[in-house]
Amino acid sequence: MPMRSAGFGRLAVLGLQHVIVMYTGCVTVPLVFGAAAGLDAATVAVLINADLLVAGIVTIIQGAGVGRILGVRMPVMAGAAFTAVTPMILIAGEYGLQAVYGSMLAAGVFGLLVAYPFAKAVRFFPPLVSGVVITVVGLALIGVGVNLVVGSDPKAPDHAAPSRLALAAFVVIVILLVARFGRGFLAQTGVLLGVLAGTAVAVPFGLVDVSTARAADWVGVSAPFHFGAPQFPAVAVLSMCVVMLVLFAESTADLLAVAELTGRKLTTADMARGLAADGLSGVLGGVMNAFLDTVFAQNVGLVTMTKVRSRHVATVAGCMLLVLGLVPKLGALVAGLPQPVVGAAGLVMFATVAAVGIGTLRTVDFDGTHNLLIVAVAIGAGMAPEVAPDLYSKLPEGVGIVLGSPVTSATLVAFGLNLAFNGRGPKLVRGAEPVDVPA
Repeated sequence: MPMRSAGFGRLAVLGLQHVIVMYTGCVTVPLVFGAAAGLDAATVAVLINADLLVAGIVTIIQGAGVGRILGVRMPVMAGAAFTAVTPMILIAGEYGLQAVYGSMLAAGVFGLLVAYPFAKAVRFFPPLVSGVVITVVGLALIGVGVNLVVGSDPKAPDHAAPSRLALAAFVVIVILLVARFGRGFLAQTGVLLGVLAGTAVAVPFGLVDVSTARAADWVGVSAPFHFGAPQFPAVAVLSMCVVMLVLFAESTADLLAVAELTGRKLTTADMARGLAADGLSGVLGGVMNAFLDTVFAQNVGLVTMTKVRSRHVATVAGCMLLVLGLVPKLGALVAGLPQPVVGAAGLVMFATVAAVGIGTLRTVDFDGTHNLLIVAVAIGAGMAPEVAPDLYSKLPEGVGIVLGSPVTSATLVAFGLNLAFNGRGPKLVRGAEPVDVPA
């Protein structure tokens, strides 16, 4: 549907639909990271607004494009990536928030530099590797969601209280009911409706904190380098650069899916421009206190459902995200949501990420190959530090940060074993020729 054939009102409605579908997932990342890093509600609100602002800018670039430099010019939405959460938490605990955003900034520059080479070498990240990594990302984050539900302080009076568990269960039930009985677009908003319903139930019990929202301004923008001058510990930078490569693999799969839906053949240059936008999110995120962005898979599903394939819809949706990022009061209101509600919604979403990874692995050929062994070892290596946090405590500090992240561990092992057992694999991209969409 070209823009000239649709009025602005229709574009606005279709764009709002995309925003609603991805909003909860986008703001869950700063909520989860903020809680794990021990940040107060006002600081989390800053992260939420920065998150939406950067996601809006990157989405606009993906839809509208910036010459022949940035943006794939397709109907894709960019949002904060779950993949980066665990490494960010580890870096924050070891080096502080200045190192988190310094390493993100460095990874963003790295992403801009390697976007084109990665587009040409995408065969090194086949579904075998990307499926393992996405599965581990989801599995590793489940613990974060559960901790939000039960509470982070075991000595607190309400730690794992039945009321917290009941509230979380209620949110999950609402999400399931919407999925079971909702139709069309309504069925896509289950997580959002679950959060709204859970918050409404929590209000009478005084579990919703609106004090920060009352004090927040209506219009504003977070100051660059809110936490101070960025720092660049080598180990943190390396870990974030690995995460950037993982995000590239995720975005590649989604960009190929959207290309297939829209009947477009992507060239190496097209793919590189789309991936470079992810890299730009790291630069912007490092400066503006936001997060690494990736193409949101749920919005790819929305394109499938609605059959609306105009990139202008995504551009309008990006403008909406940008505007939302300029409303601090909204960010503060979201930051005041009850942790059991956020944890329950996150639990469903993180488990969904793991399920998506498993779905990706279904496309892998396991007959007569060593692929099952590769998956087993990579997932085992990735989840080991998650279930035993002190696994690498006796090793040098840098090694602990890199291998202590389930994402980086799983990526390195899956990548290495796939290369050792399967070689380089089929070449998916040749020069400026179209990219073949894998079966």
